[in-house]
Amino acid sequence: MYSKELTKGTLQPIILTLISNKGKMYGYEITQEVKKITSGKIDISEGALYPILHKLEAKKVLETEKVFIGKRVRKYYKITNEGKKMVSEVKREINDFIETLTIIFNPKSITQ
Repeated sequence: MYSKELTKGTLQPIILTLISNKGKMYGYEITQEVKKITSGKIDISEGALYPILHKLEAKKVLETEKVFIGKRVRKYYKITNEGKKMVSEVKREINDFIETLTIIFNPKSITQ
């Protein structure tokens, strides 16, 4: 598993991309999907997840939909139109960052 320090800056892009790809997701589903996709290398705690979701909701990047399941309410998060723009920007930025890290850590793998 990667350290919290290493993954901290990538949580928001990961969350936005997953929700965007799936259409809508609830909190626990997000944590489990990240764990599954990364074979447990990235583990998002609820303590890290929900502040990010609430911040993105306050910025109108995400909106919520409450679904009643028996006596329980499940809160699904969906990307807004404004959020779709942000997802594109975040993906571009993270991919550029990965390329930059590759240059730093594997300079011989870059063809000149």
